[in-house]
Amino acid sequence: MKVRYFKVRGFICLTLVALVLSMGLGIFIQQAYGQSPVEKEVEKAIAKGVLQKDAPKGFLGIPGAPRVNWILAFVWATWVGWIFSTVGAFGGIMAGVGHITVYGLGAYAKTFKESAPALNKHITDSIRVSNQFLVALSALISSITYIRQKRLVLPLGLAMGLGSLIAAIIIANTTAGKIKFSQYQGYFGLCVFLVGGFMVYELTPRGAERKKAAKEAAKAFEQAVKQRADLFMQGVKTLQFGISQCKISFFGQEFKFNPIWAFVGGVVISAISAFIGVGGGFLYVPYLTSIVGLPMYVVAGTSALAVLISMILSIVNFMLKGVIVDATLIGIQLVGIFVGSLIGPRTAKYLPDKALRWIFIILAAYVGLDYTLKGFFNIKLLG
Repeated sequence: MKVRYFKVRGFICLTLVALVLSMGLGIFIQQAYGQSPVEKEVEKAIAKGVLQKDAPKGFLGIPGAPRVNWILAFVWATWVGWIFSTVGAFGGIMAGVGHITVYGLGAYAKTFKESAPALNKHITDSIRVSNQFLVALSALISSITYIRQKRLVLPLGLAMGLGSLIAAIIIANTTAGKIKFSQYQGYFGLCVFLVGGFMVYELTPRGAERKKAAKEAAKAFEQAVKQRADLFMQGVKTLQFGISQCKISFFGQEFKFNPIWAFVGGVVISAISAFIGVGGGFLYVPYLTSIVGLPMYVVAGTSALAVLISMILSIVNFMLKGVIVDATLIGIQLVGIFVGSLIGPRTAKYLPDKALRWIFIILAAYVGLDYTLKGFFNIKLLG
């Protein structure tokens, strides 16, 4: 019991250190810039009469910007941490929904579409990077937890993560300061909606036929949970590792994948996800379940590791390009992410595999359609 206590305490300390380091890195990069690009644009907006100099400062220190309620930010971040650590996806999407809709930053950014377009783009970039900060911490906590539970395919996660590094550098250097909020919201929604549709296809007889082994493994895992069996002993085992083929086993079922294709998948997925400012779990999950054919119980952890690697480089690259975040807001949300990410892996094993997929599909359908209509056509789905 004492050994277990020290392990848990060490795990918590490690995660808190990572939280402090991630925030410290962001603040250091921002301070190195002196006057940030946002501050320069605020001065221009004040000179043009777009902003009132004496208005109370809100998001990013902008006069008159929304002032996010800290309790709301904590509660929403806890939800983000839970959903990401449970299904291995939708953390960045839900973080984006929080920043865009729940906190009102999306509507605020749109007010500068014509009057201060540069400020519109800077707020958009800040939302993108803020999303990634939250996902990065959740991915770190989830990866450690799933490794300890032997529910993470390490070679696959590393192969995809390495592929994502290339895309993260390219996207940060080609899109920072160039994306309007309406464009961001539209593409954000379109990607989510299309992936939701693909997940629906997986539940059809034809889509399900391709994943018999994954279903058997999921069934065995659920049965083991009910019987309170030793989950660790039947967890992920690497049977073969090579450049062209890797083989793993999970609860009596064997799965094969090609590391080269995993690397390529990481490049493509990260390019899309970095563009819209999320981790990419919502793309990694269908990729791993449909193309690789893994059960959801393994996919969540593997996706988290790939996302973690991608986020680290993406955040640094964006901030080196002058993108800033609201340090106080991020700090509060990271605490919520910490709480939610610890809860997720411990509750996910009690939810049926099919239920996890339907959570993903329902969220994808609503968020995707709503944001696509708002971004491209200025049409609200509800209200």
